Amino acid sequence: MTQIRPQDFTGKTALIFGASRGIGLATAFKLAEYGAEVILTARSQNDGMQAAEDIRTKGGIAHFKRCDVSEYESVCSAVQYCQQETGRLDIVVNNAGVIEPLSYLADSDPELWSAAVDINLKGIYFSLRSAIPVMRALGGGIIVNLSSGAANSALTGWSHYCSTKAAAQKLTEIAHLETADQNIRIVGLSPGTVATGMMEKIRAAQINAVSRLDPSHHIPAEWAAEAVAFLCGPGGAEFAGRDFSIKTPEGRNRVGLPNN
Repeated sequence: MTQIRPQDFTGKTALIFGASRGIGLATAFKLAEYGAEVILTARSQNDGMQAAEDIRTKGGIAHFKRCDVSEYESVCSAVQYCQQETGRLDIVVNNAGVIEPLSYLADSDPELWSAAVDINLKGIYFSLRSAIPVMRALGGGIIVNLSSGAANSALTGWSHYCSTKAAAQKLTEIAHLETADQNIRIVGLSPGTVATGMMEKIRAAQINAVSRLDPSHHIPAEWAAEAVAFLCGPGGAEFAGRDFSIKTPEGRNRVGLPNN
């Protein structure tokens, strides 16, 4: 196994969407551990404020801003808050996402299906639209979009998730083409199955093969957070414009994660 090399984000600011739990929360802790000043956002005020306090208790610098990524003005407000509090915007992590509705297409709830599009796809667009002009004015930055193997798969019961993740992957590619000459790195992370609350919902649904995976297949959220940190460091530059996967031995070796 390659040894993990801690990143150094001292003096940098990281804005993390969907940071009150799971991969987002683990990422906030990891980036703060590596010296970044982190701004956590989530829809839950109580959970988000507690998460920021927990980071401060461990010696990190953290703030919380309530945000609903399905609303453009809310996302813009989070970006503005980040600038006001820190004067910077170096890193954006787009982690907010939902797995509902877990149902076959013909039985799905149209309102929940539409809500998944608003969060999983439009939320990333809103973030890119809000953050890119700011990063361009500041001389550059890094945006990591949480992707999924679902972007390249067809899984029963996941019509909303597969299609929104595929569309978000294409957003990463296009945004890279439009910003690569502006010192802005836009990259996706496909972490595989992760032991989070979302995975518990997937397992309970028993709607496709992913639902039936043995829990030993799922990686801890901290591994995904380490991969985000890697992509924000010097090693992530070569993966700009595409999804970097830690489902493979090669990907895990690059980050320094276990392969067993």
